[in-house]
Amino acid sequence: MAVVLRLKRMGTNKKPFWRIVATDKRSPRDGRFIEQVGYYDPKTKPSTISVKKERALYWMKNGAKPTETVRSLFKKAKIQTG
Repeated sequence: MAVVLRLKRMGTNKKPFWRIVATDKRSPRDGRFIEQVGYYDPKTKPSTISVKKERALYWMKNGAKPTETVRSLFKKAKIQTG
C-alpha cells in the first residue's frame, strides 16, 4: 500500500478548508483516509495551518510521500520534508 500525505477538501460551497491526511494513493481525494495529520484554512486572515508534527514525521519516515502542495504547507509550518 503506497501511502501519501495530501489534502482532503471539506467545508461548504465557497467556504472550503482542507484536511491534511495520510491515505492510500489509490483512494479518491475526498474518500477514505488512514489518519488526519492536520488542517489548512485559507479563508482566515492570516491563513491557518495546523499540523501534528510528530505524526507527519512518522508517516514520512515510514515511506509516505507528501504532495507538492502539502510539502509547501509543511515548509510554511517549518516541518522538514527530507
